[in-house]
Amino acid sequence: MSKLQGLLDKRATAWAAAQDFQSRGDDKPLSAEDKTAWDAALADVERLSSEIETEERHARLSSVDYSQVVTASADTEEGEEARRRHGGEEGVRAYESAWRSWMREGTTELSSEERKTLRTGFVDGKELRAQGVATGAAGGYMVPAPFRAKMVETMKFFGAMRDVAEVITTETGATLPWPTNDDTANVGAILAENTQVTEQDVTLGQADVGAYVYTSKLVRVSLQLLNDSAFDMEAWLAGKLGQRIGRAQNAHFTTGTGTAQPEGVQTNAVIGKTGTTGQTTSVIYDDLIDLIHSVDPAYRLGGRAGFMLHDTALAAARKLKDGQQRPLWEPSVQAGVPDLLLGYKYTVNQDMPVMAANAKSILFGDFFAGYLIRDVQDVQLIRLAERYADFLQVGFLAFARTDGTPQDTAAYKAYRNSAT
Repeated sequence: MSKLQGLLDKRATAWAAAQDFQSRGDDKPLSAEDKTAWDAALADVERLSSEIETEERHARLSSVDYSQVVTASADTEEGEEARRRHGGEEGVRAYESAWRSWMREGTTELSSEERKTLRTGFVDGKELRAQGVATGAAGGYMVPAPFRAKMVETMKFFGAMRDVAEVITTETGATLPWPTNDDTANVGAILAENTQVTEQDVTLGQADVGAYVYTSKLVRVSLQLLNDSAFDMEAWLAGKLGQRIGRAQNAHFTTGTGTAQPEGVQTNAVIGKTGTTGQTTSVIYDDLIDLIHSVDPAYRLGGRAGFMLHDTALAAARKLKDGQQRPLWEPSVQAGVPDLLLGYKYTVNQDMPVMAANAKSILFGDFFAGYLIRDVQDVQLIRLAERYADFLQVGFLAFARTDGTPQDTAAYKAYRNSAT
């Protein structure tokens, strides 16, 4: 039995015990001893769920064969741009080799030919501005496509929004006009013979999707590790940079203000249900049902609909039951099968607000239809060799450009806790 399956079995047992105590409490008040045991069972469920999530994330990351990560092929725009910049396929391969040598050893150890090749990937501040960067960024060497692919793969695991939103990649960071629409109220009609077709305007708006510069902040690596040829430095560094940038981006994709940062999915979400007085830090079964049905069936029934909430809100939802005293939360007992809430999958997003007065603490809907993430394919890396030489360390700093915007606010709605 795998460790993950063992955790799933333990959680199923703890959940059954918690439900047994809750059922007893429905008939008569629990004794102090039973109440303590019930709380302990619920705590076990939460602890085991956290361990399961960690184990699943580790399993997903471990299962990624980074040598097989799909990168820019010959027939893609990204591949064409790489060949143009580096002088053909041979130039691309030469740049990747020179870049890896630079990453481990620095510029001084490169041959004159490698330095010449590496310069084809240098991007200074002037070129970044020409590519449409609205905010300043230091120049650096563009990471090769395989390294960027590893970073993006890691960012998916450390940014809940990337799991559910639509993600596009563009060559430059120039402002991209993006249509936003809600066409659910428009319908077709039968056309009689010799009758003119009537017009019905699509509710169409536009969002300007830019490219904000995100930094990983400084990552320091020991010289011993850099010089260890057995250590996969490229995969480790890509993972570390991806984690940091992924977390920073996810915070803005969730609750960003839209001013000097992306507008988050939660920020201006339409209210689908407001809790009744007294529900400043709670939610009830009827609230979740009303929230689900506040979203048009066209989005609910497409197979992509689900909840998004903070882990503390999920903990509250785990204790809820429907009218037949059946738990709303359905724990998975099989690896690879997601837990469900009222029959829908859910995404735990720690950047969602915790339940509090007037907080939009739970979202429901189709987030792929509702939110767009735009990445710029170029990622710059700076190597700081002298700054930490007295520590026998080298610093690395990555810059990535991205933006996000709601693209169909009818696709999802929010539950708002009561004001008092």
